[in-house]
Amino acid sequence: MTLRRVNGVLLVLLAVAILIIVHRNLLNLSDFLDREHPDAGQILPFEAELSPGVGQKMERKGDEIPVLITASEDRLGAVIVAMNSVSRNSKANVVFTIVTLNDTVDHLKAWISKTTLKNVKYKIVIFQPELLNGKISKDPKMLEAAKPLTFARFYLPMYISGVEKAIYLDDDVVVQGDIQELYEINLKPGHAAAFSDDCDSASAKGIVRGAGNQNNYMGFLDFKKEAIKKLGMKANTCSFNPGVIVANLTEWKNQNVTQQLEKWMERNSQEDLYSNTLAESITTPPLLIVFYKRHSPINPMWHVRHLGITGAGNRYSPQYVRTAKLLHWNGHYKPWGRTSSFSDVWDQWFIPDPTGKFHPVRKHAD
Repeated sequence: MTLRRVNGVLLVLLAVAILIIVHRNLLNLSDFLDREHPDAGQILPFEAELSPGVGQKMERKGDEIPVLITASEDRLGAVIVAMNSVSRNSKANVVFTIVTLNDTVDHLKAWISKTTLKNVKYKIVIFQPELLNGKISKDPKMLEAAKPLTFARFYLPMYISGVEKAIYLDDDVVVQGDIQELYEINLKPGHAAAFSDDCDSASAKGIVRGAGNQNNYMGFLDFKKEAIKKLGMKANTCSFNPGVIVANLTEWKNQNVTQQLEKWMERNSQEDLYSNTLAESITTPPLLIVFYKRHSPINPMWHVRHLGITGAGNRYSPQYVRTAKLLHWNGHYKPWGRTSSFSDVWDQWFIPDPTGKFHPVRKHAD
C-alpha cells in the first residue's frame, strides 16, 4: 500500500472518529438539557420547571425580567390576580418565580394550566421552612405574622440566579403599569435594593402622624432596647414598605444581606427587639435595620398602598387609583375578603378558579 493510500485511509478514519465524537456530544447535550428542563410537573427545592409559554398571543421581547411572588393556599387568588395584571399590562419578557409550600403546588398548577395564565413563563419553587429555625419567635401571638412565606423576600438570590436585578411583589397587588418601567429604575451605586419610602408616598396622606406611627422607624423598632440604641439610628427616620422591592442581586450577595437579615431575626427571637411595636411586623424591621439610609427610592406611583386599611376609599379618588402604576392592599381588608376599598379594580384581573376551591368571600357570603 502506497503512502498516499495510507494517508487517505487515516483521513477517513479520523473523519469517522470526529463524527462519532460530535454525535455523542450532541446526545450528551440533549440529556443535559432534559435534566435542566424536566417535565412541567417536576418541582424541586430551589429549582423548577420553566413553563414553555407555547402559543403565547403576545410576543415577549428583550431580556428576562425576573419577578418573585409567594403563593399561599388561603390567598391563592391574589397571586393569580397579581400575575395576570403584570402579564396583561406589559410586553416584557417576564418570568415569574412563585415560591410556595408543598400543599399548594397542585392547586397552583391547575389554576395556571387551565386558564389564560398557561401562556405565562413561570417556575415554582418549594420554600423550606427549616430556613427559619431559631429565627422567629414561638410566641403564639405572632404566629399569624410569622407565616413562613413572608420571609421568602429575604432569600431572593437563592431563588433567582444568573441575573443582576429582580423584582419582589407581595401577592395583594395589582400592577397597572408596564413592569419593565419598574425594573429599569436606577439603583444608586452600592445599593442592594430600592423601596418606596412611607413619608414621601402619596399613600401617607391622611394618616395621622405622631410618636410611634407606622411612617417612621419608631413604629417598627423598640428604641428602648440596647441593641437598637447602639445602631445610632434616628427614631423619626422615614420607614419604607417592603411589599415592592427592586433588588440588585449582585450587591445583595456581596453585602451578605440575607445573612444580615437572619442575624437580626435571631436577635429578635432572643431579645424581642420589635415584636411588640405598634406596627406588629416581624418582616419589615430587619429590612429597616439592614437598609437604613442605604436604599434607593421607588416612584410613589409604583407603590400606592394602604388600600387594605380603614378609610382607604376616602383617601384616594377613583381617578387617582386608575392612574396608579401599582396598587397594594396592605392592611387587614383584602379585596377578596368581605369588605375592601376598590375591590372592583382587583376583580378586573381575577380569573375564576377552575377547581372551584377559591372564591372571593364577598361574592359568596350568605
